[in-house]
Amino acid sequence: MSDFLQLGSPNERPRAPRLDELDLKFSDQALAELDELYSHYPDKKSCILPGLWIAQREYGGYLNGEAIAEVAYHLKRSYAEVEGVATFYSMYNTVHAVGKHMIEVCTCLSCQVCGAYPVAEYLKKKLGVGFGETTEDGVFTLHEVECLNACDRAPVLQVGSSYHGPVDEKSIDALLENLRAQEESTVIQMANDIVKVQTGPLKSK
Repeated sequence: MSDFLQLGSPNERPRAPRLDELDLKFSDQALAELDELYSHYPDKKSCILPGLWIAQREYGGYLNGEAIAEVAYHLKRSYAEVEGVATFYSMYNTVHAVGKHMIEVCTCLSCQVCGAYPVAEYLKKKLGVGFGETTEDGVFTLHEVECLNACDRAPVLQVGSSYHGPVDEKSIDALLENLRAQEESTVIQMANDIVKVQTGPLKSK
């Protein structure tokens, strides 16, 4: 059974900070991106999804209570509304903080038939973690995911914006070595890539 299907999960939902407790962290770039987003949509409510991607980047890859509250503050929406959107989509990291690199293992039919579970077990053994866990050094988080729509490369992994497959033990070893040597977080890089697609080139003031 998948680790995510176990009952009685100990994960707690982020607490909603009070307005007077907010420590706003959005950079000048993030605020400029929000301004640009406003011109793409009919109202600020429509900016919740792209606003959350900005927050995921600005808060180091994790949408904690403060990150969700900041999006709600800038978009003039309730915390509950923004949290409801953030927790609905699995690509937003709201359950727990993730590592520098998040390795997502597809275990749907094509990947399963082509050896996804042995791949997953090898990764668990190699990293010393289970699904939904992060290595002690904070470098890797391992997740099981639904179809990545890359059945021609089964079994396939997603790391940030990149797909890797078909993978075997040798290619996994090489991938982990390359990721360890990479300075930039692929989790933050992916969020930034998505923000750039949504905003387009920022207009000069």
